[in-house]
Amino acid sequence: MAEQTKAAFYTEFGGIDKIQVGPLDLPELGPHDVRLQVKAAGVNPVDAVVREGKFAQVVPSAFPTVPGWDVCGIVEKCGPGVERLAVGDEVYGYVRQPVAQHGTFAERIVVPENLLAKSPEKLSWVEAGGLPLAGLTAYQSVIKAGQLKAGETVLILGASGGVGGSAIQLAKNVGATVVAVASADSADHMKKLGADFTVDYKAGPVAESIKRVAPAGIDLLFDAASGDTLTQSLPTLKPNGRLISVLNDGKGLVLPAGVHFQHVMAQPSVPDLDFLRELANTGKLTVPIAATFPLDEARKAFEQIETHHTTGKVVLVP
Repeated sequence: MAEQTKAAFYTEFGGIDKIQVGPLDLPELGPHDVRLQVKAAGVNPVDAVVREGKFAQVVPSAFPTVPGWDVCGIVEKCGPGVERLAVGDEVYGYVRQPVAQHGTFAERIVVPENLLAKSPEKLSWVEAGGLPLAGLTAYQSVIKAGQLKAGETVLILGASGGVGGSAIQLAKNVGATVVAVASADSADHMKKLGADFTVDYKAGPVAESIKRVAPAGIDLLFDAASGDTLTQSLPTLKPNGRLISVLNDGKGLVLPAGVHFQHVMAQPSVPDLDFLRELANTGKLTVPIAATFPLDEARKAFEQIETHHTTGKVVLVP
């Protein structure tokens, strides 16, 4: 008989009411897989999009589906071909696979070794479990695709969430000036993470507020919010500025002449996780936690993330 684990799962696409919690069979351990005891699993907005079936053209699902792509845990067992990891290692990772089925919202999971890196020693399990997707998205967008450099000014939309908060810290690490946009009640949070200026997207025309604090214009606009806030912010870009979005594919945007646009979807990457670990271990990258929930309260975790007004990370603790 297959070994089992307690997991949150759904058997058809739909709303939060489709989530149930109970026993499921674990996948067989392949030669290059490890079995993890899950210590924490970050909950991300994309988990709700996948559950609703709206992401099926990008990542198809197979039922029953255990949601979740973020994980921090302890290696319990290794396949015979595993080379980097050993039983007892504390690891973390963004474990998105070609088919959404065996996710991280479970007590134990089976994961390919090549999706996991050693966990940051200076972070708690909860913090490490909330870092991978948000941290990789911010790093691959702002630093790798956006090529942000010291002395430049970056505008971050949606700066109070997990991705935006990581982006603030990564931008300050390279010596950039950060203008962070979110609601006014998140201003202190964003400043603690390193934002030089904060803008309340609800307080009148966004472009006017941005131009007051960055009159020379924006070198890089990082969009983790999209919608009207993005449209209103475009005129603040310098000629030949860069726009990186994780939500918008650019098809409906009218971009200023000369602006370089790129849509980024975070990719699993052990070297990038290693980079984030080193930043965290030197205190240059923190993971603010908004709320934690036990596995049995997976529905409540989804309710929180689907408000789209979470300051910091929501994490499941099986």
